[in-house]
Amino acid sequence: MKIKRKEWQQFIPRPVDEIWHFFSRPENLNSLTPGNMSFEILSPIAGRPMYQGMIIQYKISPFLGIKMDWVTEITHIREGEYFVDEQRFGPYAMWHHEHHFEARDGGVMMTDLLHYRIPYGPLGGLADALFVGRQVDNIFTFRKLAIEQAFPLR
Repeated sequence: MKIKRKEWQQFIPRPVDEIWHFFSRPENLNSLTPGNMSFEILSPIAGRPMYQGMIIQYKISPFLGIKMDWVTEITHIREGEYFVDEQRFGPYAMWHHEHHFEARDGGVMMTDLLHYRIPYGPLGGLADALFVGRQVDNIFTFRKLAIEQAFPLR
């Protein structure tokens, strides 16, 4: 199966320092993930900002309520500008997620760029077409709404 590319943008009406502070704390992922994914961070990271090389272990239920292990690494960081998380172990054959933050018009334009690939060849391609691609979109739709609630217009 080929590598899929998806991109989302969202304007957040807050200073880049405030937005960076929120997104650079991995424990905030809980509030940005739909409840039906049963997302649970296993790593002891509370209150710690991310750093390059940070390994984060999770339990998630991305498909049919089946619990899976997921391990990501923060591979690149430029403070206040971007960071990258990559799956080291989990449900995807590849997961490369770039988070970009650009100060603009009194707020931040946040861009998520995701490259992913589903395992299992043609069967994985079918799963992506039937539900995985839609589920990824639903996660980012939920995330957009959660961000709007967390950082409303003043």
